[in-house]
This record gives sequence, C-alpha cells and structure tokens, in this order.
Amino acid sequence: MSQIKFGTSGWRAIFCEDFTLDNVRIVVQAIADNLRAEGLADRGVVIGYDARFMGADFSRETARILAGAGIKGYFCERDTPTPVISHELLRRKAAGAINFTASHNPYNYNGIKFSPASGGPALPETTNDIEKRANIMQGEIVFKEISLEAAAEQGLFEEIDPRAAYFTTLKKLIDFEAIAASGMTIAVNPLFGSGRGYLDRILEEAEVKVVKINDHLDPYFGGKPPEPAEEYIQDFISLIKGDNSIILGLATDGDADRFGIIDSDGTYIEPNYILALLFDYMIRHKGLRGDAARSVATSHLIDAVAEYHGVNVLETPVGFKFIGEYISEDKILIGGEESAGLTIKGHVPEKDGILACLLVAEMVAVEKKSLQELLADLYSRVGEIHTKRINIHLSPQLEAALPEKFANPPETIGDHEITKVIQIDGNKYLLDDGSWLLFRKSGTEPVVRLYAETKSFDALAKLIDLGREFILG
Repeated sequence: MSQIKFGTSGWRAIFCEDFTLDNVRIVVQAIADNLRAEGLADRGVVIGYDARFMGADFSRETARILAGAGIKGYFCERDTPTPVISHELLRRKAAGAINFTASHNPYNYNGIKFSPASGGPALPETTNDIEKRANIMQGEIVFKEISLEAAAEQGLFEEIDPRAAYFTTLKKLIDFEAIAASGMTIAVNPLFGSGRGYLDRILEEAEVKVVKINDHLDPYFGGKPPEPAEEYIQDFISLIKGDNSIILGLATDGDADRFGIIDSDGTYIEPNYILALLFDYMIRHKGLRGDAARSVATSHLIDAVAEYHGVNVLETPVGFKFIGEYISEDKILIGGEESAGLTIKGHVPEKDGILACLLVAEMVAVEKKSLQELLADLYSRVGEIHTKRINIHLSPQLEAALPEKFANPPETIGDHEITKVIQIDGNKYLLDDGSWLLFRKSGTEPVVRLYAETKSFDALAKLIDLGREFILG
C-alpha cells in the first residue's frame, strides 16, 4: 500500500489504485483527529466535491466518518467549485473543508483537498500532521461511522447550497453593470466541470449575452484533462474564431479554481499576462492600491507593473497556500501563479477561476479594447516581457547528477552572468540582462520544469536552449 502524501494542493491518486474508499476513510479520520487536537471539531466541516466519478459517494462517506467522530458535516448538494467551498467555509466560520477534487488532472484521478479555518489550502505543518496520522492508521479500522439519517437526527449532517452566498460576494467585487452595458457576447466553457451553472449563470442573471460550450456533466471531461490550457481547448478557440459576435472567451478547469482566457480573434492569452493586466487595471481603473504576491515561477511582468505604480511584489514558493496566507493577512491587493491561479483582496485566500474570468470581462468592458490591445498598451508603459515553460525529461543518469549540479550553480549561462540565485523553490537564476531561468524538479516523475523569461521575444527561444543545455549537458 502506497504512503499517503499531500502535495501543493492536497492528496491526489489514481482511482482504484491508491484512491480507494478505505484510504479515503483513513484520511478523513486523520483530518478529524487533527481538528480535535486543535480544539476545532465543534465548528463543523464543509464537504464538497467536483464533477469526477463518485464524488458525491466519497463525500457522503466523509460525512458518515465525521459524524462518527462527533463532527458536523455541511454537505454541498451538488458538485461545487473549489473557491465556492472556500467561501462557504469562511462564511460559516467552520473548522475546515474537505473537498474531493483533482482539479485539472485527468478523469482517472481524484483527490482530497483540506482547507483549514483560514479558508485557503492547508500549510505544510497541517498536511504533514494529517499525513503522519493517516499513514500510521493504514491497514487498520480506526474509525466509526453512522448513517446519514442518524447523523441528521443528531444535528451532525446538513445539506447546503452555497451558490447564492457566493454570488452575493461576487456582486460586490465585480461591476456587472459595466459588463452588461458593453453589449458584448461572452463565450463560457466550464470544461464539463463544477463551474457549470456558476460563471454562465451569474453573467446571464446580469443580462449579459452568453454562448456556452461543454456545459453538461461529463466525468470523462470530453476525453481530455479538464485544464483550460491552449492545447486542450481547441474546440473553444474554433468556436470563437467562427463567431464574430463573441468578444471574449472565458474557461474554467475541472473545479473552477483556474482560468483560461481567449481574445476576440481566438488568440489564447497566457495566464502570466492576465495577472499583470488585472493588477494594472485594478490600480488604474478600480482605484485600488496594494502590493502583489506571485510564485517564484510567475512572470516578472507583475514586478514591472508594481514598479510603474510604486508598489511592491512578494515572491513565494510554488503553491497557492503561500499566496493565500498573504490574502488572509490582508497584505496584498492581488495574488497569482503562472498556472492560472488568482485571487484578490477582500475575497477567499484560494484560487478562483470564476472571479478571474469576471475581472477580465469587466476589464475588457470598461477599457473597450481587446486583450491584445491592452497588453500592447501595458508594454508601452512598463516594457516588453516574454515568458515560457517547458518540460525536460531526464535519463536515470541525468536525474542522479541533478542535485550536485544545482548545489554548485555556474557563474554564467551562455554569455550571461548569473547575478543572483534564488532557491525558495527550485533554482532560479537571475541574469545580467534582466532575463531569468528557473529549474524545478518534479516530485513525481523524472522531469525538470524549465521556466524562461526575457525582454525580447526573439531571445526567448535562445534562452530556453541555454536552459536545456545546462540540464542535459
């Protein structure tokens, strides 16, 4: 039996191999024991799930285990986006949330994401405790459970619909009147995931014209990973290219915590650029002010925007929990990751793809420009920055040699002097011309993720080649 291991967004595993009812029961009991140790069990737990196979079944079993431990479960009545679960957790001041999701992973994965009372992803000290408790319990019957009927009679089970309260919060953060007044048609693609009936519905309630695609429940996600990356949403891009009335395309991933944005001509806009555009827009047009937080792997275009407006940027390891902590502490205006995660001041300390999409819609409506025009305008003020990520697959020999290579970084890469080495997550080399390279070893496969950024599009391919040569040479 494999060890249970929490990654940056919870414990994920393949159905019927490690993700089984027995292991789920153990992890849920470990969470219950953690909450009891923290003295929080009497505040209850929000239980949710995404559109994957057996999500509701795993969630009902969770409610039974929690009830057996004397902890009330607030059970979401349908598959629910991750940010909505986080919002409900905070609204109810619950002890935590247990969310069955594998986010953008393929259909054959599922996972448990635990959020503590703060509302964001659990920090390592919490997940390490849950891991330890769960792995000790493997192979034993360490829980008791009661029926949902008995749990309800004892006040330990309640079905909830968190959508209305979440919509109330979004209406305070987004200018829906401006979006509707623009008269634009917006295409929405929830990728068969739990964003169905959220992004599309709140726009329709605001009397915005919406065209929908992939908006029915399909646990197979149409045969592709439910990730709104360019390679997986070609049908969406084709729809927008073929319909001149559509001004903007908005997509969310399997649990609606990530976003994908398509311009009016069908051009996919990288999340890095969206983060910087929204940061700039919030300061210039919404009259807000504050610092930003980004992961070490995220574009420095955000830094250029911050410098232009006289604010600061905080750099974090990869994993939205670190950004979420800054939101919880009210230290930043906006936080984001290059992997299409974003949240803002006054909202949940968790990635929210629905919010991100709505902010983009508002920005386009208010600015009355395409996203590419807005990006060109931003470049004219802060300078051009271009970024890209690739995966480098390693032989066993290269993988074995990697730790020593990273422990002894060179003084130069190609003709560029390394001016600074940042090792908060992987190895990031800042170069003398303002460009940078980041190398992050995958924790699950023989792969190095290479991130490269330059101020010239033509120089980007050369920099990637230098990064690849450094790893493979």
